[in-house]
Amino acid sequence: MAAGENTERLWNRDYVKVMCSNFMLYFSFYLLSPLLPIYLAERFAADKDTIGLVLSGYVVAALIIRPFSGFIVDGFDRKKVLMLFFGLFFVCFAGYLGAVTLLLFAIVRTFHGLPFGAATVANSTVAIDVLPSSRRNEGIGYYGLSNNLAMAVAPSAGIWLYGLTDHFMLLFVISLVVAGLGFYCTTTVRLPERPKVTGRPPLSMDHFFLTRAWLLAVNIMLFGLCWGVMSNYVAIYGKEVFGITNGTGVFFALLSIGLIVSRLYGVRSLREGHLTQNALQGAAVSAVGYTLFFLSPGLWAYYAAPLLIGLGNGRMYPAFLNMFVSVARHDQRGTANSTILVSWDVGMGLGILLGGLLIEYAGYAAAFGLTAFSQIAGTLLLLSGTRRFFMTRRLR
Repeated sequence: MAAGENTERLWNRDYVKVMCSNFMLYFSFYLLSPLLPIYLAERFAADKDTIGLVLSGYVVAALIIRPFSGFIVDGFDRKKVLMLFFGLFFVCFAGYLGAVTLLLFAIVRTFHGLPFGAATVANSTVAIDVLPSSRRNEGIGYYGLSNNLAMAVAPSAGIWLYGLTDHFMLLFVISLVVAGLGFYCTTTVRLPERPKVTGRPPLSMDHFFLTRAWLLAVNIMLFGLCWGVMSNYVAIYGKEVFGITNGTGVFFALLSIGLIVSRLYGVRSLREGHLTQNALQGAAVSAVGYTLFFLSPGLWAYYAAPLLIGLGNGRMYPAFLNMFVSVARHDQRGTANSTILVSWDVGMGLGILLGGLLIEYAGYAAAFGLTAFSQIAGTLLLLSGTRRFFMTRRLR
């Protein structure tokens, strides 16, 4: 095979390794997410607003570290940075096994957000580095499938295992093992040599936050809020309202199916550069899903909504990620990745915190009404302003 042909291969060995490590990172983390409210309620007798406060700690920590991690990833050896933070992420799972009080658990969960936030930025930036430039839009779309698939499959697996064993400690151990396998994958990745950057300002705001993409950041924050509420409270909602546990696994399985189908269907459109169209179509479909979940509080909507949300998010998020990368210079890939993740984290954190407060004092309907409102608002913002904003700032 000619060297030129080899550089244009999408599914090269290192890209596959990075996708696998990313899947394991998110799988190990989100295996626990839907069950932690139940664990905190049963193990420590925590009420809803306390649960929201404890679980939002990791989002705050990830939010703090991600702007700095973008700067570190752009300024230092990316493989070493990835291995360092992924290794810390792996070790933190052992802390859950020893957290015998609510305070200790809150500390571990909050601290865990630091390497999680940095490792996700480093891993996604490494993925862009090992992709051929001509296949980048398409490759980013497929890469996002690894974490979206993990975020959908892992909760289903966790709920199924918990229903089978009624044993939280087993889930903590499984997460520890999977994270260890992901760390091993990162040690085997080979990165191309990076050209030296000249003329870059020694220190500026753009080293920590991609200011050129500020409206994109606001837009993705509104969508992240919806996911923060839904992913963290749907399990306890299903248990308390419908008396189901394993049925929540079906919820996330349907979400996973929607994500997979839309990712595969939308890759060709991404390859052709139709970023804003993909983003708008996905946002609109997700809005229908969140609204259905809010307005029809029955079992049929409980299972129909996640399929729509998955179909929408699978089109929307990779388009937004490509949009962030497209407005950034080549030496700002880490910053572009950290900015979209920071924005998503802000939304997630607000969703977790507000969701817990609304459920405690106003009920589930208010919390899920917030998701519908936020998704619709984000879709209208994308339609009326963000599309034009992106096109005027696009560099490639």
